[in-house]
Amino acid sequence: MINNRSLLIVAGLAAVAWVGSNSLYIVDETERAVKLRFGEIIEENIAPGLHFKVPVTQTVRNFDVRIRTLDTDTSRYLTLEKKAVIVDSFVMWQVVNPTRYYEATSGEEMAAERLITPRVDESLRNEFGRLELQEIIAEKRDALMSGPTEQLNGLLRDELGVAIIDIRIKRIDLPDQVTQAVYERMQTERNREAREYRAQGEEQAEKIRANADRRQQVLLAEARARAETLRGQGDAEAAAIYSEAYQQDAEFFRFYRSLNAYRESFDSKSDLIVLEPSSDFFRYLEDAQPQGLEGQ
Repeated sequence: MINNRSLLIVAGLAAVAWVGSNSLYIVDETERAVKLRFGEIIEENIAPGLHFKVPVTQTVRNFDVRIRTLDTDTSRYLTLEKKAVIVDSFVMWQVVNPTRYYEATSGEEMAAERLITPRVDESLRNEFGRLELQEIIAEKRDALMSGPTEQLNGLLRDELGVAIIDIRIKRIDLPDQVTQAVYERMQTERNREAREYRAQGEEQAEKIRANADRRQQVLLAEARARAETLRGQGDAEAAAIYSEAYQQDAEFFRFYRSLNAYRESFDSKSDLIVLEPSSDFFRYLEDAQPQGLEGQ
């Protein structure tokens, strides 16, 4: 009798433990959950923490709401001018509506990725198809992907309950037959720009040289004018000095000038001058005591 009672107690405790363990569940802080009753959702977007459910009849599905990365396959797209580009990209996505996510994918990540991939491919195909190759090469990748990201984010929130956080381009390549043509076009464009820069530089150099030459002529003209002014002032000052000296003793000045004239005229033995003896040039040679010098 005692053994049967012990068995009943143990069985009761085991039942309570089983009911307790199947009635309580935990939602992690990185997760959100939905509560199901025979496969039908009866509670949506359950927040992190400890929660209660009815065993057997109710089940719980937890979904990771952290950002995930989907690395898509390399794809070939055509530009506006029908030139091919090879694009390697990846997508960052996140579950934002657990109920819609469960209804669309049964909570399976691989099923979600199978639905996201063709949407991304279609969006990129449309985006590259509206741009020319030069725009794709020149445009920043973040700006290039902003349009498809916004478009897919709005679409997949409604369809799958996921948000498209970002679409990133890892690499854009050109087919071999296009690469050489693009390089040649880029080289031609750079050569044209180089010629323009050289022409602008030569034009600036000519302006600088012309301005320097003009400035040189102005400075030289100003210097010549200054020199002529100083020379004239010097000549005037010298003439004034000579005039003042002449006025002090005119006869002596004439005598001094005659001596200088004799010295310059007979500087060399081969010098020859023909004049009449009575010429005024010889008057100081004839008169040893000229007028004005007597008594001095």
